[in-house]
Amino acid sequence: MEVVCGGRFLSPSFSESTSGDNTRSIIDQSQMGEQEQVSAVMEDEKVIKEEDLEVDPEPVLDIIINNVVSSFSVACHLDLHHLALHGNNVELRKENGVLTMKLRKPPTTASIWSSGKITCTGSTSECQARLAGRRIARCVQKMGYNVKFRNFRIVNVLGTCSLPFAIKITPFSQKHRDAASYEPELHPGVTYRIEHPKATLKIFSTGSITVTAPSIANVQNAIEHIYPLVREFGKARSEEEMAEYRRNQARKQFPILNFEDVEEDLSSSEIEEYWEPM
Repeated sequence: MEVVCGGRFLSPSFSESTSGDNTRSIIDQSQMGEQEQVSAVMEDEKVIKEEDLEVDPEPVLDIIINNVVSSFSVACHLDLHHLALHGNNVELRKENGVLTMKLRKPPTTASIWSSGKITCTGSTSECQARLAGRRIARCVQKMGYNVKFRNFRIVNVLGTCSLPFAIKITPFSQKHRDAASYEPELHPGVTYRIEHPKATLKIFSTGSITVTAPSIANVQNAIEHIYPLVREFGKARSEEEMAEYRRNQARKQFPILNFEDVEEDLSSSEIEEYWEPM
């Protein structure tokens, strides 16, 4: 005779251990009262629920932001030749009509056009990109220009993520033909485009994913979107890939700089100068 308890089939001689050394045996229903049967079923369902909760947690993936590209305007015309003569760490490229200015902290390279538009690259956070933009605008203002910090926005964010497994990219690209493009003669990775949130991913067989998106939030959402799709095509790493993965995990990661980190290196007068209205 079989008894169904919470979706589990138990024989009359089945016994299941609980906490300690106490045991409970499933006996014939004719020897159990109605109240005892109800309590036995409830206890078995409780044991099954506890077993369902004991599942392996999802792995935590580290997303590294490598570059944040921002742009803004100083709302005035700029003489690039004058800036090249009086500025520090600048280089004028006449053939392109652009002036490059570099900052040491936060590490940023700015491209300045005569129209007043400025593009900054090299930051690793949105806060750091804004601070770098204001520093560039302040440097231009000190050279005699009526600068106003206007229309600041994040243009592009580049992030990378290393999955704990390798990926079979050929069957993955064949299943997701509508969004994935794989040309092994041109590029070793699969190009996967997401409309919502807007992002472009480069997926490699080693488990490395490169994400290009208009914001850091989109980078995180794109990784959360692609993970269950590539998990289906995961495979064990080779010894060389596993050694490379361990080296990448052991490599020291530089923390994302916030304004509080940079603020320690500035005096109170410098903080007021950089953050006062332009």
